[in-house]
Amino acid sequence: MNKKLSAKFGEVIRELRKERNLSQEALADKADVHRTYIGMIERGEKNITLENIQRLAKALNVSLKSIFERLEKISK
Repeated sequence: MNKKLSAKFGEVIRELRKERNLSQEALADKADVHRTYIGMIERGEKNITLENIQRLAKALNVSLKSIFERLEKISK
């Protein structure tokens, strides 16, 4: 069974966060969002807006393109 796109997106964000040794709280602080919001994104419970994707990309120091390339890779 295919995972929902939001769950796959959450996996990408979790991987990037862990690669940078950031806690959910630290990422939330850097992205100026609530800590619980990061958890909901990582679990695929939130349909995240483009504005918040951009905030996460900036906080993770990655491009939007690299996030979507990873997402595309795991969605095949």
